[in-house]
Parts: sequence; structure tokens; C-alpha cells
Amino acid sequence: MNGTVVVLLGPPGSGKGTQAKRLVKTLGTPHVSSGDLFRHHLSNETALGKLAQSYMEKGELVPDDVTVDMVMERISRPDCEEGVILDGFPRTLTQAEALKKAMDSRGQEVTVVPLIRVSDEEVVRRLTARRVCEECGAVYNLVFSPPEEEGVCDVCGGDLYQREDDNPETVQHRLYTYYKETSPLIGYYFAQDKLVEIDGERAVEQVSEGLLEAIREAR
Repeated sequence: MNGTVVVLLGPPGSGKGTQAKRLVKTLGTPHVSSGDLFRHHLSNETALGKLAQSYMEKGELVPDDVTVDMVMERISRPDCEEGVILDGFPRTLTQAEALKKAMDSRGQEVTVVPLIRVSDEEVVRRLTARRVCEECGAVYNLVFSPPEEEGVCDVCGGDLYQREDDNPETVQHRLYTYYKETSPLIGYYFAQDKLVEIDGERAVEQVSEGLLEAIREAR
């Protein structure tokens, strides 16, 4: 992994996953999401997947040692050789320091850390409106991207449901967890002159443009 290493920061619902997928198309580097990795393990009914889900459903973070080992194994694969977009990792100072240690040992470093800023009110509005297909996993938002027929997936016709971690009470707890565990990373990367703030309440395309500009300037 000798290319651009991007660490996306932002509260739940800030659009990190959406923006990461858009960056992949432009930059050609893999998008590695700890959440996606956990769900992959769950779909394969591994012990790690079930353990991770038990924390995610309560809006809590998965323990650092589990997350670090899993993500480092993923980014050591050949497809990440030219760079990677990290989404959902690191989420704690312990994880950030573990990532830095691992990258230092390979003569690598994080290139840039865009922070997608979104207000608490907007986070709650976005996440409580999210719906997921039970069959194919397609994601909708009742505010921004609703299905053509209420409660029915446009892709496969499956039933849509609200994830447990998207109900209002759990969203509030997720925000609390973010401020307690993840927001210290803002200062950590600011001190390394790697942090760039992006207004996450603009149109998706405008947020993408801001991210690409930040990445290009940091290269």
C-alpha cells in the first residue's frame, strides 16, 4: 500500500459510506469499511460477525482489538497496494495509534483525513428515515431516496425494514458514543496537519467535489 490513504471521519449519518463509494469510482482505490467487514462476517455466520452485531445493534463500538486485527488483515491484501479509503476505521485513539504503528512499520502514512461535518439534528433526521431491504440489502432514505412503492424494494421487491440501530433512541446513543470515542480523533489528526473539514449538509455532488479537492491538495 504505497498510494493515497484516506481516513474519512464524521458522525453516523454524515454520508461517509456514500462518499467513499463515489471516491472509489474516481480514484480507483478500494473502499474498506469496518461496518461492511462486520456484516460480511455476520452473513457468513462467523463468531466475529455475531459478536460485532451484538455491539452494533446497541449503537456501541466493537472492541478495538477485534476491529484492528480485522481491518489490518484486509488492507494488507494486494488490491490495497496502491492506496485505500478507510471508512469507519479508526474510530478510537487506540485504533488510530495501532494504524499508525502498522503503517510506520511499512514506511507508509495516512495522506489526508476529511471530516464531514453534519449537525446532530440532521444526523437524527437522516438515520431515522433509513430503510433496508430484507432480501438484497438495498438501502433507501424516506427523505432523500424513497422507494417507488412504500415499504417495497425497487430492486427485488423485498420488504423494507428499519434497522434497530436507526430508531431514535439508538441514534441518540450512537451520537453520544461518537462524541465520547471518535471525536478525539479530530484533535489527533489536526495535530498532524492532516485534517480537512468538509460541509456535509450540501448536495452529495458538492460534498464529493470538496473531498476530491482535499485529497488532491494533500497528495
